[in-house]
Amino acid sequence: MKEFFRLLKREFRLFIGNSTLRTVFFLAPVFYATLLGFVYKSGKVENTPVLVIDRDNTPLSSQLTDMLDDNKSISIIKYSKEPFSIKDEVIRHEAAAVVIIPSRFEADMLQKKYPELNVYVNTGNVLTANFASKALQLTIGTFSAGASIKALQKAGMPATKAATQYEPFKANYITLFNTTGNYLIFMWPAMLAVVLQQVILLAMAVSFAAEFERGSFVKEYIKMKRWAFPTMLIKVIPIWVFSILIVGIYYFMHMIFRVPMPEGILSFILLTAVFVGSASFLGVFISILIPDALKATQILMVIASPAFIISGFTWPLSAMPAFVQLMAYIIPLTPFLQAFKILLIQKGSVELTYPYLQHLSILLVLYAILGWIALKVKLWLIFKKTEKIE
Repeated sequence: MKEFFRLLKREFRLFIGNSTLRTVFFLAPVFYATLLGFVYKSGKVENTPVLVIDRDNTPLSSQLTDMLDDNKSISIIKYSKEPFSIKDEVIRHEAAAVVIIPSRFEADMLQKKYPELNVYVNTGNVLTANFASKALQLTIGTFSAGASIKALQKAGMPATKAATQYEPFKANYITLFNTTGNYLIFMWPAMLAVVLQQVILLAMAVSFAAEFERGSFVKEYIKMKRWAFPTMLIKVIPIWVFSILIVGIYYFMHMIFRVPMPEGILSFILLTAVFVGSASFLGVFISILIPDALKATQILMVIASPAFIISGFTWPLSAMPAFVQLMAYIIPLTPFLQAFKILLIQKGSVELTYPYLQHLSILLVLYAILGWIALKVKLWLIFKKTEKIE
């Protein structure tokens, strides 16, 4: 036990004394959390440019343009004359959509000939396209309904009856989970989890590999050669301690950016603890398996880099090929983000996160066992070779 605490103190000193690890583990999470927080601070995309080409130039077409301009989500750029190239104008103004009001729009409306409005959506950026499309559908739909009801009223029909004639039944659309469509709430906390996993893997990549490279492992751990698991704990405990500090900083930044905390805070703490444990044991396993620190770092970055994309957080896992799903399931970030979404965005019952907590626990145990086996073999090989030399 005395040797265990001696080596643990040494590990803390090595960690704090390593400027690269200090920068990666402490500054990177704070920097990315702050940067991403300001990137998504507004939460919603507003004043997205939309081109309106008015081929009619009548009071009714101008009224439609004004209604579109009143929508805060979009900013109207009106053309009274057809531009030479609509595509070039879209690119020049970075417009999310183009609304073309046809000639004889007002005349056809008054004669009940139902003119067609063409809306071209720029899907070069799917996010802004969705925001603009939603705003246009709402405003144009409101204008269309109002015009139809007004026409029926002019024909002598009472307003209440005119409304039922236009709309024989009413459909209420009620949004669930993140009802404001706030992108800060959706993306920012998830990206913090990505950064946390990244820095844990980076720190663990050099834990054993660096010791093997510089030859200090044999000298320092000779009394621990029969104790593989305690040796692993010596390496991961500093990471666990400093991860608590990082999560605390994240909590503080939640208050700064006014992002709500997940439901069931105790369950979230347990989930985070298992996530940190499974990520650190994955790093330990690779660090033992690959004795070269640089190669271990590269392999772990290959694993970590696509983790968010294949986690199922923004694109459903069911829509991915089987081999990609398999890759996703062995990365701790995947079950963590699924459970995190339930607690933070969907505000669901804690019980719904249990399958993901179980998944994370299995990964933690699996990587701990694999790391223990790899280290056991490594210790036997290293000290057997040392004994032969002596």
